[in-house]
Amino acid sequence: MVQAYILIQSEVGKSSQVSESVGAIDGVVKAEEVTGPYDVIARVEADNVNELGQLVIAKIQDIQGITRTLTCTVVHG
Repeated sequence: MVQAYILIQSEVGKSSQVSESVGAIDGVVKAEEVTGPYDVIARVEADNVNELGQLVIAKIQDIQGITRTLTCTVVHG
C-alpha cells in the first residue's frame, strides 16, 4: 500500500468545488480545503506507485478548476 498527500492549487473561488470533486474519487481517503500556498490537501492510497501515478494524473489532475498539484509520498506512517 502506497500513501501520499496531494497538494492542490485551484482557480480563485473553486477550492470548495475542487475539494468535493477530489474527495469523491476512489482512492482518496480525505480531501480538505486549507489556507496557504495550496487550496486543497488530499490524502490518497493506492496499491503501488504506478497506480498512485494513474490516480493523480488520470483522475485528480483532470478535475476542472485545478491549476497545479504536488504529490508528497508518505515514507513512514
